[in-house]
Amino acid sequence: MLFTAASAEIIGLKALEWLAAEDDLFMTFLGSSGADLKDVQNGASDPAFLGSVLDFILMDDQWVQDFCNHATLEYDAPYAARQFLPGGEIPNWT
Repeated sequence: MLFTAASAEIIGLKALEWLAAEDDLFMTFLGSSGADLKDVQNGASDPAFLGSVLDFILMDDQWVQDFCNHATLEYDAPYAARQFLPGGEIPNWT
């Protein structure tokens, strides 16, 4: 799959939708991010917030697998999409 900022945002929105349906995990996200429901509503249109949703999911391989299975995505899609959202650039150490 070829990624663009627009396709990355779509994956971020799908990730947010999946996360919101996972009650316990969603509460963990809210607690660890400091976000509340209003922040989540506003963040759905913010590419940086969607990047933070992907960052959260990427912390655990099982979460990645569960999300990708739900969204019918390859397991590397969240990582690849994250690179196209604000703050997701891979640093060049050379």
